[in-house]
Amino acid sequence: MRMSRTPMPRGEWIAHEAAHAARADAATAGHLARRASGAKHPVEDFLFEYYNFTPGKLRRWHPGPGVTLADAADTPRAHWPGYVSDDDGSVRLDVPAFVARRGGTIDFTRQLLRATASRPGFTGCFGLHEWAMVYRLAPEQIRHAAYPLRLSPKDTDTVVEAHTIRCSHFDAFRFFTQDALARNTIQPTRDTQVANEQPGCLHAGMDLYKWAHKLTPLTPGDILLDAFDLARDLRTLDMQASPYDLADLGYPPLRIETPEGKAEYAARQRAFAERSNALRLRLLAVLDDVAEATSKVHDTP
Repeated sequence: MRMSRTPMPRGEWIAHEAAHAARADAATAGHLARRASGAKHPVEDFLFEYYNFTPGKLRRWHPGPGVTLADAADTPRAHWPGYVSDDDGSVRLDVPAFVARRGGTIDFTRQLLRATASRPGFTGCFGLHEWAMVYRLAPEQIRHAAYPLRLSPKDTDTVVEAHTIRCSHFDAFRFFTQDALARNTIQPTRDTQVANEQPGCLHAGMDLYKWAHKLTPLTPGDILLDAFDLARDLRTLDMQASPYDLADLGYPPLRIETPEGKAEYAARQRAFAERSNALRLRLLAVLDDVAEATSKVHDTP
């Protein structure tokens, strides 16, 4: 943690704030336009609907723990949850208070991130979790029923039946159809999440955005937006490899039912595993520093 003795000058932190807001605005413009018109998008709207973090919250820049902002006491930030003003007019995160409130979330997230990063990435799942979510469903029961399946329902079911499904992510597994549940080689639960997650899993990578936003304002703004970008890119691959035909939306299918599609999926999955682990370790470093700093405070006689 950067425990700055000299507050960041007002002009400097305002520039960081503006750059963050501009980047967030560019990332959320499409979603906001669709929301105003009532339109839906199965790829780009997923992050807002599933993770339930609003564009307005994403737009807020947070410097992270250990950074003091000079001449900020007269700004709205001084009244944001988690911040405290000092007598010199500077503003900073009240890290001990945040830890007192959210210590359980910090501890769990550290444990999960460290365990996930420690494992080799598995790249043999081929995105079959999305296929298992439509297995033996009637057309009107399919979650993204507005978009056609690439194959017939019978052929879609055959893809599931012809493969070994190895989904390790509980929040993907829990959306499997009833008939698909027993086909998974493991039966992940919330209680076994730390034991099961691995860096090759697309959903574990997407969830870095969940952990980043759950820990705001502790999460530095660059990590939050990098996690959003990663989750958006992972969702794109997730849906390209899915049984849905989204070519008309600009997402050419990745045909994981073919040897060539499997090879491409695994290659992209390996690259994403490296990218997600790099981000995972950045977030973990912030949380480890917070834990170390607060434990030293508590240990002081």
